Amino acid sequence: MGYYQEFEEYARARQSRLYRTAVLLCGDTHGAQDLVQNTLVRLLRYWPRAMRADNIDAYARAVLTRTFLAEQRRGLLSRRAHAVQDNPTAPGDPALRVTLLAALGELPPRARAMLILRYWEDLSVATVAGLMRCGQSTVRSTCSRSLALLRDRLDDAELRAEPYADFYASLGAEPHH
Repeated sequence: MGYYQEFEEYARARQSRLYRTAVLLCGDTHGAQDLVQNTLVRLLRYWPRAMRADNIDAYARAVLTRTFLAEQRRGLLSRRAHAVQDNPTAPGDPALRVTLLAALGELPPRARAMLILRYWEDLSVATVAGLMRCGQSTVRSTCSRSLALLRDRLDDAELRAEPYADFYASLGAEPHH
């Protein structure tokens, strides 16, 4: 199997997962499409190195996250985090999704990336610290502060009803009645 064919098979198999993570990072579908495209271009450029990695998915996730942060620093991604244009998530309560995406968009890019890697991708603190090139205590404190901000935002939106009990539990909080 050729170099490009291996990459193409990998990209096709993992593109939707990268896209879902990119939507959460960017806050909109158009920025997410651009981010995934840029990530795949970078991944292709370093494909021989990626193939030697212990975990190609982890390598791709690192490329996605670092590309997002670099583009945020350079201002290449538009600042559309507050304008959710499409519904990027699975069926459910649209008010909760819109509020959550808007709240994620209010977080600084690095904090948003840490939260998404830690809780959406379900990575360990040590793995997130390695991907973000920071200490584990930084990941724990940033995630703790960011979760508190998300809880406050959801409380402000009065999304405290019983149907959200599971969601609140995932954030480590109890719904208010």
